[in-house]
Amino acid sequence: MKIIRSKSFTATRPWGALDIASMNGITTRLHWTDQPYRWHVNDGEEVFAVLDGRVEMRYREDGVEHSTVLETGDVVHASVGTEHVAHPLGVARVLVVESAGSV
Repeated sequence: MKIIRSKSFTATRPWGALDIASMNGITTRLHWTDQPYRWHVNDGEEVFAVLDGRVEMRYREDGVEHSTVLETGDVVHASVGTEHVAHPLGVARVLVVESAGSV
């Protein structure tokens, strides 16, 4: 049994991660950040849950850019091929579930 207190997790760099589990090619990581990531498309599907803080999620569908602010407790599912970028609004802690080796 592993218990993680996400509110106390910090990293030495933005998007630093604590690997929680790797199950059948799917990884679960806790990320700490205070800086935006970069536009990217994952190799597979992604589940992104805001555990602490607020994050502006920008994404493109059919070439049109959209944006929504995610609050603590919000969860996003990015389907295959969805281009997106996360911009924390201050410090945020995010749980990400995705294919192993995905960007």
